[in-house]
Amino acid sequence: MQRIQRTLLLMVLIAAVINTQAQDQPDTLVINGVTIIRDNKPVEQEPRKRLFKSIHTKRSLKNVATEWGMVDIGMSGFTDGTDYAGAAAQGYAPGGNEQWFATKYFKSRNINIWVVTQRYNLIRHFVNLQYGLGLELNNYRFKNPVRLNPQPATNITSPPVASIDETPGRSYRKNKLAADYITVPLMLNFNLTPDRLYPFELSAGISVGYLYASRNKTITSDEGKRKAKGDFDLDPWKLSYVGDITLGMVTLYGSYAFKSMYKRGLDHTPYNFGIRLRPADFFGKIQN
Repeated sequence: MQRIQRTLLLMVLIAAVINTQAQDQPDTLVINGVTIIRDNKPVEQEPRKRLFKSIHTKRSLKNVATEWGMVDIGMSGFTDGTDYAGAAAQGYAPGGNEQWFATKYFKSRNINIWVVTQRYNLIRHFVNLQYGLGLELNNYRFKNPVRLNPQPATNITSPPVASIDETPGRSYRKNKLAADYITVPLMLNFNLTPDRLYPFELSAGISVGYLYASRNKTITSDEGKRKAKGDFDLDPWKLSYVGDITLGMVTLYGSYAFKSMYKRGLDHTPYNFGIRLRPADFFGKIQN
């Protein structure tokens, strides 16, 4: 009985060895005189390629680094410190109050187009001087039908500019003040990881802006689209505190003006904040 069991076990082992050898040998087919050999080995798959470079990737450092075409997308707003009961405010907006100039928060937008920015190494790339040139586009979307007169009276010293539209039956789809500036920022940049492709850095400084265009744009039920172009006694110069912070691929920015954006009447101090898009930096992080 034991001899039979040993014989059966030996036959099973021999069959297993033969089967394994058969699997290792490629299959051969002959079709119309053409020999086709099929390998039984599993197909090796290439490792999946990641879209972005590793977080540990290092970059070469330059004493002067130039970046083109950055775009900021964010919100515009202002803090209102106007004394509406005072003579200056009533001269600019007779009968006006804080509600006249209340804005729609998420529809008051800021877009900055940075034509060029440069960074100059000061201290081992940890401290840098950052400067540039760009356009700052601000839109303040009003909740109420306040209108700004582009051609106020010239026969008085401080003519009224703002008024509430009380035309019967007229409804407003849009009412905004647009103020556009040519802007030059000057900041100190502190880069805590200068040799890293995904840096942690922050910048702070000031910017100087010059007003080159302003308009009060409305869309109403009876007039349709209307643009009133004028300076509305806006201050032609805008000085602001500016800053940004970068963590890896994300850059956030913000600004707050030194003083009111109006020369007289209203005390509206503008601010902006949002996210910065850096195309050259983004594509530089993609795997080749």
